[in-house]
Amino acid sequence: MSFVADLRAVLRGRDFRRLFGTRLVSQFSDGIFQFAVYGYAFFTPENQTSAAEAAAAFAVLLLPYSILGPFVGVFIDRWSRRQILVIGPLVRGGLLALAAVLVATGAPDAYFYIAALGVLGVNRFFLAALGASLPHVVPADRLMMANSVTPTSGTVATFVGAGAGYLLRLLFGPTAQGTAMLLVVSGAVFGLSALVALTMERSLLGPSYDPNRPQAREALRNVLSGLVDGARHVTHRRTAVAALGSMAAHRFMYGISLVMTAILYRFYFSQGDAEVGLMQLSGVVATSGVGYFSAAFVTPWATARMRIETWVTTMLASAGILQFLLCFPFQEWGFLIGGFVLGLAGQSVKICADTVVQRDVEDAYLGRVFSIYDMLFNGMTVAAAAVSGLFLPADGKSYLALGIVTVGYLVAAAVYRLAMPTGERPRPNRAVHTS
Repeated sequence: MSFVADLRAVLRGRDFRRLFGTRLVSQFSDGIFQFAVYGYAFFTPENQTSAAEAAAAFAVLLLPYSILGPFVGVFIDRWSRRQILVIGPLVRGGLLALAAVLVATGAPDAYFYIAALGVLGVNRFFLAALGASLPHVVPADRLMMANSVTPTSGTVATFVGAGAGYLLRLLFGPTAQGTAMLLVVSGAVFGLSALVALTMERSLLGPSYDPNRPQAREALRNVLSGLVDGARHVTHRRTAVAALGSMAAHRFMYGISLVMTAILYRFYFSQGDAEVGLMQLSGVVATSGVGYFSAAFVTPWATARMRIETWVTTMLASAGILQFLLCFPFQEWGFLIGGFVLGLAGQSVKICADTVVQRDVEDAYLGRVFSIYDMLFNGMTVAAAAVSGLFLPADGKSYLALGIVTVGYLVAAAVYRLAMPTGERPRPNRAVHTS
């Protein structure tokens, strides 16, 4: 089990353990917060969620990552990263307290979503600081290991946090006041990550002094031109373009499936009972988490036996076929298993896309290309949620949506396979990273 071995190896470093602990606590808090937002948007009894409102909820959770992503590095390279990890939770806690007050007092939903956007904007800086700090706490020969285990571990912590959010909702109740309490708990837990970060010396995480570093205003302009340069560069790397396309296609189909599933469990399977629907949907979240985590083990094993390109094609095609076979009857058991399938297939595609981009894009362009990657990753899900609002019925049961997802995955698999260069000798796969 390379994942377990890698984790044990990097955990030997004291400073890494502290940074890793900061990540786990913060992403556990993220899970509670995200559950609170989804629960408020979909499963508060007084809310009758439409597909359009679902799109708004997804936009709140994902747009900050799409829009702010390319620009946060400008500030992460100028501000003390350790201080970002200490001060960020305090700012976020204040915004969560404001969001809790807005929910509890019955303020218009738009105000709540604005506060939530602020929370996630702060979180984008926090996560970027965590990533940029990693080379300062891990020896160079173990950096690849650390890069492979920390994002997966963090996402698992988010799933666990969502489970804790579900249990807390049972305690606090499904009302707006219960949601407000969840937000307060999320803020308090996030504050604990600041205490963990305080155990690290202020200058430990950088950034290092660079007398030639451009001014922030110039650097921001350079970000925009850098994105254009990165896009131009990657268009000449056929395998990298195909990898980005496979990831973007998955996120679009996944976004449609996600909104459809949420509305199905809110109205169709639960007969309109919000609490029953949320309990049933929690099973899908759990199976998706198992699928996601399984990809960290299955994908390295599979790509050691076949080309990455073959595995990506297999995963995309399998996702389309199995989603249709499992979900066409519109029975709960099918969506439970389907959650595992999409979790496994989606994370497998992402792991492979990460590896192909790292392998085939020149190092000087990697940062800019991964900025484009991040924008696509979250932006396509938001776009899918917006599009699904145009055709999903009130109860979510849509053969059209299921057909779009199925055909979309199969077309993506075929296009990806055709886009691969032919007639070349298979190259050995580099180690696939579970990021």
